[in-house]
Amino acid sequence: MTTTDNTTATSASNATQVEQRLAEATNEASLKRSIARSAQLEEEIDKDPSRFRILTGDRPTGNLHLGHYFGTLHNRVILQNRGIDTWIVIADYQVITDREGVGPIRDRVFSLLADYMACGIDPKRSTIFTHSAIPALNQLMLPFLSLVTEAELHRNPTVKAELDASERPMSGLLLTYPVHQAADILFCQANLVPVGKDQLPHLEQARVIADRFEKRYRRKSDLKHPVFRRPEALLSQANYVLGLDGQKMSKSKGNTVELGMSADQVAKAVKRAKTDADRHITYDPDNRPEVANLLQLTCYAGGASSPQTLAEEIGDGGAGVLKARLTEALNEMLEPIRTRRQELLESKDYLQQVLREGNQAANEVGNATLEDVRHAMNMIYEAHEA
Repeated sequence: MTTTDNTTATSASNATQVEQRLAEATNEASLKRSIARSAQLEEEIDKDPSRFRILTGDRPTGNLHLGHYFGTLHNRVILQNRGIDTWIVIADYQVITDREGVGPIRDRVFSLLADYMACGIDPKRSTIFTHSAIPALNQLMLPFLSLVTEAELHRNPTVKAELDASERPMSGLLLTYPVHQAADILFCQANLVPVGKDQLPHLEQARVIADRFEKRYRRKSDLKHPVFRRPEALLSQANYVLGLDGQKMSKSKGNTVELGMSADQVAKAVKRAKTDADRHITYDPDNRPEVANLLQLTCYAGGASSPQTLAEEIGDGGAGVLKARLTEALNEMLEPIRTRRQELLESKDYLQQVLREGNQAANEVGNATLEDVRHAMNMIYEAHEA
């Protein structure tokens, strides 16, 4: 076998190993390792949060709701308040991953920004930016795409799930969605990403890209330091909530409670919530998932200490009493959020300033990262940049 044959065989073997790593990112053994490492990271954060920068974010496809709040947003505020350098991307370019247009994207971006700040994200301690305003982030897609194979992208479990959920043929942007997410993480030098277990393959793809760039380019250059920090998963301890109909909470299903809803709108939404025919309230997630979900939601909102205790308190009071307790708890929790949110939406100049300053900070870091990328790839030609 020739040297070329050996190199080709080695490359093919490495690609297969990576594909296997991506496919197995959520298997039981890998998940156990991720959980153990996440616990270690929690301890390290307590000791020195300044060592970490997190990257998280959302697509501006509509108003945030309880699923976002209990699932991610509340946890982001906690991480910010623990002293971690928090970066939040409003992923406006990713809106078109599975859509033919952007919709009322400007209003949605400012709505998302107002939701963040009303819930406790502080722009003095967190950097909030938009995809479309950071050219360096998006330019990283070109070298990054050269570092992945089509087979790896097709085997990414999240890409498969997104394709199954979409009614459109797979676009190039959807196929390369994990690469764009890797660029989100790596451009800003994030070394910590709060994720659920289903998002672990995306983080693994980011690590693969960083490792390959290091081996293919940086180590062969005169650049003395690694270009990217190695991102790790901070497995979310956040609460998972179902919609008011017992299904996955989704704007398209109309089963959500949005953070900006009025007290009357919350009451009407809860009144339509699905329960069952048994009047006596018990907490039985397996056999009575809809009732269990409403009990759990009430507890998350601060209306009771535990779903079991709440169920015992309501007893034969039935679904009417349960819904009344949930409505009261939600409105008490949401009142300061909706008030602050409205104040922010009426202060567009301030929201624009926050976004402008966040984009400026992100561009400074992104440009420095891109400069290192060009240096590692021997693509700096101006004498004054050498």
